This record gives sequence, structure tokens and C-alpha cells, in this order.
Amino acid sequence: MLETDRLLLRPFTLDDAPRVFELASVPEVAATSLNIPHPYPESLAADWIGKHPAEAKKGMHVLAITRKTDSLLLGGISLGITHRHHRAELGYWLGLPYWNQGYATEAVRRMIAWGFTEHKLNRIFAQHFACNPASGRVMQKAGMTFEGVLRDCIQKDGVYHDTPMYSILRAEWVNSSP
Repeated sequence: MLETDRLLLRPFTLDDAPRVFELASVPEVAATSLNIPHPYPESLAADWIGKHPAEAKKGMHVLAITRKTDSLLLGGISLGITHRHHRAELGYWLGLPYWNQGYATEAVRRMIAWGFTEHKLNRIFAQHFACNPASGRVMQKAGMTFEGVLRDCIQKDGVYHDTPMYSILRAEWVNSSP
């Protein structure tokens, strides 16, 4: 488990499946995430959570973003580690009621710190749909640097999307950490 001032990042449990379904079923959430379909099948949340232990053994660490004050599940965050290259791809999503409240930035900063301190990574990168500039602002606030746009990089629902790419290097993180 990872903590911030307001959040606890913890492994998902099957008890979280109804809440994941509730949050992920909103069209606006699906529109900003590559791996959340719309409509969101009710069984998908439990199936997804059930795969996490096996995926963690392969380097894909997925955590629930929960609020400390009431343990409410707000969304999810992941770090997919490629150990050979000491790098990881960061991903995250939040339920619509929790957008624009600083939760994503807080969770991203903590996950970046975890990647550099616990996994000795050299590089953490992330990308977002160009139609979701708020996600790019989260990455910037977390200290990531804009690297460029991958044109028509991702296909979702039969449509190709540009994805702006951001990254942070271990040396940059060390130099910016208080």
C-alpha cells in the first residue's frame, strides 16, 4: 500500500468490482481510457481484478486509488514495468465525480516515487488521448516532460488517436524532490 496526504493506493479486491463497474460505466470515463470500453459489461470488473495477481508477477502493478477519510474507491493507477530496460509505463483513471480535484496528480506523484525508489527505475513514461488535455496537465504537474505526439498511435472503437507522450527520468525526479 502507498499513501499520500489524502489517498491510499492499495491492491484491488473482488469486493471493489461493483464500484469499478459503477465508475467505469460512465461514457466520459471510457472516452478517456484505452482499456475501458463503453458500454462496460458488468462482469468485466471482476474479471479484470482477478487478473491482477498474475499480471503483477509480469511487472504490471495495478492499484486502487482510495480516499483515506472514508476508503471510497475513486479510480485506478498502474505501473507496467519492463525490468530489462529499467522503465515503466504509467496509467491511471478516475471516476467522473473526482476529476479536477487533484486526486490524479497526487496518485501519479506517489506512483512515480514508488517506481524510482522501490523498483530502481530509470524512466517512467505515460501517454494520453490528445482529446484529453487534462491528463497531460496531470503529467506536467507530476514533473513529467512532454516528449512529442505519437500520431495515430492508438486505435479505440475503430478510430485512430494521437497520443501526447510524457516522461520523467530518475535524475530529474531526484533533482526535483524536496
